[in-house]
Amino acid sequence: MRSSLITHRSALVLFAHGARDPEWAEPFRAIAARVAENRQDLAVRLAFLEMQTPTLVDAITDLAASGHTTIHIAPLFMAQGGHLKKDVPLLLDGIRSRQPALTITLLPAIGDIPGLRDAIAGWLADTVPGACA
Repeated sequence: MRSSLITHRSALVLFAHGARDPEWAEPFRAIAARVAENRQDLAVRLAFLEMQTPTLVDAITDLAASGHTTIHIAPLFMAQGGHLKKDVPLLLDGIRSRQPALTITLLPAIGDIPGLRDAIAGWLADTVPGACA
């Protein structure tokens, strides 16, 4: 059981789109659990843009209320589409105006990370069988 005392001030919010089907979020929950297990010095939360809870605003507000002052947001999106280019910056501007003491960093979309793209491409190349000789 974890102590309710904060032993770290930094937090990571894994941020996904959301879907109507609750099972859709299971891979993201597994990633969040794995990161939390490996980084016990970091508060790890999962948040969604829509259709599921908590929202990004709710997750950040909760972390700030718990005393976290530095929050990193990791978008679990494959590319910088309209949500990451327009919607999320507006959300973050609103949060920053209400909570100016917070340091909020938006990390790149996971699809923008060369190592992750290479890992996906490698998995695909290794998984799909070739033509029969």
